[in-house]
Amino acid sequence: MTTIPSENRQPRSVRGSPLDRIRPFENAPSLRSAQSGVGATLCHRTPKGWRPFSVVVHPADSSARCNTPSILSVGLALSLLLSAAGASWAAETPNATPLGIPATNQPYAPQALVAGGVVVTLYPPESPVLNQARAREAEQLTMTRGVPGRIQSLVNVHNPSIEVHNVEPGHNTGAAVILAPGGGHNSLVVGTEGADFVPFFYNYGVNTVILRYRLRHDGYNPQVDAVNDAFQAIRLVRARAKEWSIDPNKIGIVGFSAGAELAAPAALAFEDFDQKHADAGDLLAGVSSRPDFVGLLYPGPTPFARDPNTPIPRRAPPTFIASAGSGDRAHAIWADQYFAAMLEAGVPNLEMHIYGRGSHGNGLKDRDGAPFGTWQARFIDWFRDLGFLQKPGVETKAAQDVQAFVSQPPHTSGPRGGGADGRNPSGERGGGTNAANAGGRLR
Repeated sequence: MTTIPSENRQPRSVRGSPLDRIRPFENAPSLRSAQSGVGATLCHRTPKGWRPFSVVVHPADSSARCNTPSILSVGLALSLLLSAAGASWAAETPNATPLGIPATNQPYAPQALVAGGVVVTLYPPESPVLNQARAREAEQLTMTRGVPGRIQSLVNVHNPSIEVHNVEPGHNTGAAVILAPGGGHNSLVVGTEGADFVPFFYNYGVNTVILRYRLRHDGYNPQVDAVNDAFQAIRLVRARAKEWSIDPNKIGIVGFSAGAELAAPAALAFEDFDQKHADAGDLLAGVSSRPDFVGLLYPGPTPFARDPNTPIPRRAPPTFIASAGSGDRAHAIWADQYFAAMLEAGVPNLEMHIYGRGSHGNGLKDRDGAPFGTWQARFIDWFRDLGFLQKPGVETKAAQDVQAFVSQPPHTSGPRGGGADGRNPSGERGGGTNAANAGGRLR
């Protein structure tokens, strides 16, 4: 006998709608192959009780067959199918909108935040990385007030994922920006620091990837679990680069606020991560987690805030940094700490903008005409200058400069280093011991 989900599991967001009359089977089947179509058995509530019906969708020609009552649209059935059928690792759910469907006996299948997105989970469903006790729980969404259908933030991420938005072939540069939204590790601000960037980067031929990583709010360690999600996202995009028409040498990560606490370690600890995940049992073993570029927007504390002597790899990628200054003092200081340490180490192609007026957050918003509202234009200038907007397959200036830097012997003192009193040869006050030992951080 098939168990029907209980009424108290119905999400509040759909009560009083046609969704009241539809339920997935508690033991919903997995998705079938894309070639043969996807399908599941659902239940429809009638005056005489619950009655099962089946749905089969054929992605190849966008057709669907559904033996549902006439009041049920195929589009609604498809949306339910994608949530009810669960997820296999790297299962894709294009053109879907999150509906807040209750948990099933399969790991939760994250749905696309923006139409056209392909959602891929980071780990296999049986992975020990996942909290199996909670992997079936649905993400909890917060909508933007007064804007129907717009998701501003979410929590309860137990099956972390990426959402890939490709650019049309004739316009595609091959570059891919992985976005790590902020939210203080208490939520993911996937609206202003995720979805809004899809059309923005599309205009420049840049593919956008939205990362949904695990949160402290949900019981995870940001410095371990969330950072590992970022490394895994980079590896997964690189592993499927050919399939998604992405240049494997143009994959980077841009983090906002708490999300920058993932992006900064990604620039520094990729060698350690790759060594720890080189086991043959790792499905992505051998795929580099090194980002080709990094962006830090009004960043939270970077590794240098915790340890000023954090090792800096010789192949550290170029970094773009932007933050308000006095109006967002703590984040500006964290930005400056990262910039100063990387600059002292000689890492090429660093760029930082600290704006005189502004406040924390807000992504692409205009900021009432303040210069901080143009940071994204400065990012594109930097991105273009380093060659990331060239055609796919063309070596970037960023890659050339990293290779030239690696070929040089490490320097043993920073430009502000010098005598024991911390003054450089010109007599100006410098960085003292820390600056003089900058080369010692290089590896």
